[in-house]
Amino acid sequence: MSAPVFSTMGCRLNAYETEAMKELAAEAGLDGAVVVNTCAVTAEAVRKARQEIRKLRRENPQARLIVTGCAAQTEPETFAAMDEVDLVVGNTEKMQPETWQGLAADFVGETEKVKVDDIMSVTETAGHLIDGFGTRSRAYVQVQNGCDHRCTFCIIPYGRGNSRSVPAGVVVDQIKRLVDRGYNEVVLTGVDLTSWGADLPATPRLGDLVRRILKLVPDLARLRISSIDSIEADPALMEAIATEPRLMPHLHLSLQAGDDMILKRMKRRHLRDDAIAFCEEARRLRPDMTYGADIIAGFPTETETMFDNSLKLVEECGLTWLHVFPYSPRPGTPAARMPQVDGRAIKDRAGRLRAAGARQVAAHLAAQQGRVHHMLMENPHMGRTEQFAEVRFAAAQPEGEIVTATISGFDGQQLVV
Repeated sequence: MSAPVFSTMGCRLNAYETEAMKELAAEAGLDGAVVVNTCAVTAEAVRKARQEIRKLRRENPQARLIVTGCAAQTEPETFAAMDEVDLVVGNTEKMQPETWQGLAADFVGETEKVKVDDIMSVTETAGHLIDGFGTRSRAYVQVQNGCDHRCTFCIIPYGRGNSRSVPAGVVVDQIKRLVDRGYNEVVLTGVDLTSWGADLPATPRLGDLVRRILKLVPDLARLRISSIDSIEADPALMEAIATEPRLMPHLHLSLQAGDDMILKRMKRRHLRDDAIAFCEEARRLRPDMTYGADIIAGFPTETETMFDNSLKLVEECGLTWLHVFPYSPRPGTPAARMPQVDGRAIKDRAGRLRAAGARQVAAHLAAQQGRVHHMLMENPHMGRTEQFAEVRFAAAQPEGEIVTATISGFDGQQLVV
């Protein structure tokens, strides 16, 4: 018999949960299975999931094929209808030990092809936390899941459920174990990270968690936070940005657009001036701060003038690392019923955004020449600066260590030592 084959699609949180599923499957003794952890963020993501399932079935004709993840949660019937699929498992069920124990014990006897419950009824985060998902150098810790917001383009709340937080004490204990195992950097992850704590006693905020981690785990060299909603950044988080050198000066912002009317139609909670003000304030508190951002090109009703406001936002906010998403209608979302932008215009706008992002990256890299940086080595010849820029080393360095060196130049999208 063989160990299960896992395929992960989509976000970092999905990758985190795949690692947890691997442990659950191993503990249950499951073998001879293929598990696809799907993404539902766009219609294209669902199409790719179906494509991946067909490919894996061809490569593993005798294996039991299990589909889970956000797309399985939001449209289980789509995958249950595929001849290649043996079982569809929901996002809650995939994190429960009894699911995997049942699969290992009596998969052949299954009569029910779909095991997907109402995720909106879930009130707790999964109890099965893992230590040290990621590379040998960087670990990812899930502190939050789900989302209470209902942006008009987004299906994710229906795949992940409502927002729920991991208690601070549990997070701190896990990070202590990671540091004891030699990790120099930890990244806090979640679906809507800045909503952390709203469902906990005394309603702490993300900044409270960050400060608690840095206080109670003094040996943690570097802490990062993943994508945040800038309008929800709390005073304690801003104070940590200003005063905590171990909190890395790199924030990925969920901006989505730079035009006020489009932001309202997206049902976002900020306006363009809010985004600009946040970026200016965080950079005032931490002059070496860099930003990544998610921006959607061609949202329904977006005119050329509205798009131009998004394009201008790249420079006005001083964004460096852009994730550009050409809009595609997601069935089941309000935006899918709005007047759509022509596909050629969407492609053109996405290209212009990416070109603006490339110029920003080049400017950032050029500005680092001659500066001293502390790089966390992801492999013997590549590390990342505090601002997450890649650095290439000619001489091999110890993986997982933090190496101090002067930047001599840059090549493409990498700095060079």
